[in-house]
Amino acid sequence: MTPLIVFALAAAVSFAVTPLLIRLAPHIGAVDRPRNRHQHHIPTAKLGGVALVAGFGVAVAATFVLPVRRDDPQEIVRLAGLALATLVVLAVGLLDDVRELPAWPQFAAQFAAAIIVIAFNVRIDVLTTPFGVPTVLPEWLAVLFTLFWVAGMMNTVNWLDGLDGLAAGIVGIAAIVLYLHTRSLGQESVALLPLALCGAIAGFLPFNFSPARIFLGSGALFLGLALGSLSIIGGAKLASALLVLGIPILDTAWQIVRRVLDGRAPYHGDRGHLHFRLVDRGIGQRRVVLALYALTAVFGALALVLPSGLFKLAALALMGALMLGLMLWLTRTS
Repeated sequence: MTPLIVFALAAAVSFAVTPLLIRLAPHIGAVDRPRNRHQHHIPTAKLGGVALVAGFGVAVAATFVLPVRRDDPQEIVRLAGLALATLVVLAVGLLDDVRELPAWPQFAAQFAAAIIVIAFNVRIDVLTTPFGVPTVLPEWLAVLFTLFWVAGMMNTVNWLDGLDGLAAGIVGIAAIVLYLHTRSLGQESVALLPLALCGAIAGFLPFNFSPARIFLGSGALFLGLALGSLSIIGGAKLASALLVLGIPILDTAWQIVRRVLDGRAPYHGDRGHLHFRLVDRGIGQRRVVLALYALTAVFGALALVLPSGLFKLAALALMGALMLGLMLWLTRTS
């Protein structure tokens, strides 16, 4: 019953808090107003991060009073680091929700959050090759690789947040995959963490799906931070995370390369992302979101059923080839 309680508690808290935030947002100026590349046509609340953090935090706290077996002596330390990093991201994100900060404070918050979780021993110390050989990373490389992974995940989810319900739903699917993967490894307490994240998203998504009554706002960075950290806590599950989030990760990489080649800063947003291109081709917003949900679920299932090593590498290569072909086609026919 413990997993069910954790999921239900996270969902109930975020579901209860979100309507309050929708009413609060206009009073503090946390409202997203329509712009050229946005899909919405009316001012919309931006405080979704608060609801997600509340649901996730309450559910994780509940695991300390529920009957849960804990096998990782570093788990509480790592959770403390994730909590502190979340406060940093949420604080800067809330300022951005209200005042629309320039890019550099957000990047600084991402860097600080990644450094904090690394300092609290959330790091990728061992990588397993496609041939099943574990490789212990030197400390400096482990720190750099973890920094790149966590910050990259935050940016990926943040850039994915372009259509109603898209980022939250895909992270929710990824959280389910991480829960099932971690559970299969016998890590009972660690498995509850992505389940709590999924529950918080489940309570929030009814208000965020098209037509959205509230946007993620600062919640996009929190979801990236949480997902990036939870894929490391209890042992790195990078291959599974790469498979389930492969499409948005490849889309992010494509946009960075494209913008640099065009002589523009990588962080300057436009409608070049896959989800925007599909909508601009005349496909309805809901259909695009549901199609990307389905693709994420398919590759998430592959992450669970494929044996580690060459099979997952082959699946990643196939995804990369399909994504490259799709983006080239959309670019040439736009």
